[in-house]
Amino acid sequence: MKISTKGRYGLTIMMELATRYGEGPTSLKSIAEKHQLSEHYLEQLVAPLRNAGMVKSIRGAYGGYILSKVPEDISAGDVIRVLEGPISPVDFTEEDDPAKRDLWVRIRDSIAEVLDSTTLQDLINFKDDGLTDNYMFYI
Repeated sequence: MKISTKGRYGLTIMMELATRYGEGPTSLKSIAEKHQLSEHYLEQLVAPLRNAGMVKSIRGAYGGYILSKVPEDISAGDVIRVLEGPISPVDFTEEDDPAKRDLWVRIRDSIAEVLDSTTLQDLINFKDDGLTDNYMFYI
């Protein structure tokens, strides 16, 4: 399963709003400038998030967007499903081999479990301990 820019940038928006939770509205312009993204594209992404009730828009000179719930109550899975649709690595059918169908279901369920158990609060509190695998390949 590949997450498109819709999902990735949508998470960026939501993480910025989570970081500034309780401080008032945040403009998409400030998020776009900070992350060097298109403000117009972010406007397209925030609409489904607003329609899903995850963010609220505040009008006016000091307007912008705020989270509609605390960061602990919004999961990465919530955001990805709104922007990307159902989580599934493949479109499996009933005609598939039962062993393959079981594999696709287990992969889908594993991805969903990781996304659903990771909140915006987890993402903004993440500390890189430097233990991730960084491979360098030489040819």
